[in-house]
Parts: sequence; structure tokens; C-alpha cells
Amino acid sequence: MKNSKGFKVSGVIVAGFLIIAGLSGCSSKKVVNENVDVRVGYFPNITHSQALVGREQGSFQKAIGTKNKIVWKLFNAGPAEVEALFAKAIDIAYIGPGPAINGYSKSKGDIQIVAGATDAGAIFVSKKGMVIKNLKDLSGKKIAVPQFGNTQDLTLRNILSENGLKDKTKGGTVEVRQASNADILSLLKKGDIDAALVPEPWGSRLIKEAGANIILDYKELFRQGKYTTAVVVVRTEFLKQHPLIVENFIKAHVDVTTYINNNPGRAKIIVNKQITELTKKGIEKDVLDVAFKRLTITNNPEKDSVLDFVKFSLKEGFLRLNPDTKNLFNLTILNKVLKEKGQVQIK
Repeated sequence: MKNSKGFKVSGVIVAGFLIIAGLSGCSSKKVVNENVDVRVGYFPNITHSQALVGREQGSFQKAIGTKNKIVWKLFNAGPAEVEALFAKAIDIAYIGPGPAINGYSKSKGDIQIVAGATDAGAIFVSKKGMVIKNLKDLSGKKIAVPQFGNTQDLTLRNILSENGLKDKTKGGTVEVRQASNADILSLLKKGDIDAALVPEPWGSRLIKEAGANIILDYKELFRQGKYTTAVVVVRTEFLKQHPLIVENFIKAHVDVTTYINNNPGRAKIIVNKQITELTKKGIEKDVLDVAFKRLTITNNPEKDSVLDFVKFSLKEGFLRLNPDTKNLFNLTILNKVLKEKGQVQIK
């Protein structure tokens, strides 16, 4: 009887432990919110290749689960994308570091960089027949960039500063203009500007279609090419509400990055297909091939380069106050994903 009763008591205790363990397991289990629209901002640019390839292959949709939905939102300019983040019209975005910095500063931390996307991918060229061998010879020249305060503009202004030059609006001798990439091509062909610092594939197009000459190639512009051109940002509120969705999104981003680097030929075809679908005009193969050689597809946001861009933005007046950048980067999830996949984590 004692053995029998003892057995029964111990059985109850074991069962109790199992129930508690089961409840404990349920409470600690990560729960993915369902029926969430994950609105993702991106550009039809090769510097946003992960977005384009992932969109085509359905990688991000698979990662967040069938009960949630990726909603793609197309943009052509960083400031408009930032405004959409502020308005909670998008949750995650592929964006240039300049707009990302401005968005973080203006919102006082409501936007954070959670991953890198692309390094370099820009080129500085002069018009046909003009060869610039000494950068000081840029004095008196008209130089175009796609947008004031963007990555190419900040890079240009740093180059000018390093060579004792500055924009006419700052009392200098160089006229810096902003124009769309398509307009820059037209202006350079006509000779209405002397030079341009533009992202790819526009740099390669300027060389092919306008006979432009290279002043500085992508590795000569800044930090030997180790500077970010595109990053992934997320609304801080969305990250707090849906951490596992963001984690799964980043997993897909890392996987797509690996796919592109392992399959560059196939990736270029997909990118061009997406660009053609989105803009109704594709990129010629030879231009695309050269353009891709000037960029690095990566998960690394190149933190030091972003912090340099913060300094440039302050110096040029694009930021009024020096932002507290301690929360600009949130790479915890990215590093967790990289560790799980056996890849090098980012410091």
C-alpha cells in the first residue's frame, strides 16, 4: 500500500511538474502577431537590390508567415520615405543614410537603423572633353548631385572641403546643383554642367551615353568604398510591437544578401526585371554589369561611415543640432540572426 500510495503521490508530483513546465514553455514561447500588414518602403534602384530580389522571389512574405502580409510601397526620394515613416504609412524602409539620419534626428529616435544594404555604388564624373586631374581644378565648376543632403551630396561636399573648396552658397567658388538623375544625364550631354556625383547605374550611363570621364571612382570617393549607400530602418514603435516579425524580416534580408552575393548573374537579371516592371524601362546589360561592380551588397551598415555623414550633415547645415546617436543603430536582432547563421556579427 505504501508503495502504491507513494507511487500515486510521486505520479501526481511528476504530472504537476509536467503541467507547470508546459505552461512555462507556453508563456516563454515567442508569439508572432497575425493579420499584420508589414509596409515596406523601397526604391527601384540597384542599391536596393535586396528589396527587389526579395520582392520577386517572395522571400520576405515567406519569412513573416502566411497570416501576415508584405505591402510594398515604392518611393523615388528619401525625404518622402521619411515622411511616410513619420506618418506611420510604412513600417520598414530601404533608404539612404542621409535621410535615415535626418529622420532619426527629427523624430528623436522614432526611426532606427537595423541593418545595412549596400556600400559604395557611386561615381564622380566630368563632362565629355573635360579631364579633371587635380581636384582643386573643380573651382568655378558647376557640379550636380541627385539631391541636397543625400549620400552623394554629402560625399561631394566632403571632397570639396578636403581640397579647400566649398559651395557658392557658403561663399565658395563651386556651384552645386540638385537635379534628378535623368535630368543630370541631359544636363551633362548639353554641357550645362561640368561634373556630377551620382549613384549607379547612372554613373555608368553618364559614361556610356554622355561620354563622361571619371574623376573619382567608387573606391576613391570616401573610405576606400567602405561607406554605406543604403540601410534598412524600422519604426521603433513597430519594432516594439512586432519584434518577431522584424526578426523574420531581417532573416530574409540576410538570406537574400547571401543569395545575391552567391548568384550575382541571376541576381542582376532579377533586379533588372523588377526595375523594368516598376519604371517601364530596364538597364542595358553592359551598363548593369559595370554598375554592379561598383557596389557591395552587405548586411553591414558601416556605422563609422554613417557617423561621418552625421558630421558632414552638421557641418553643411542639414542638421541643426548634433543628435544623440547612441540609439541610431539597433543591431541586436541582426547580430542574433548572423550568429544563428554562422556569419560574422557586426560590432
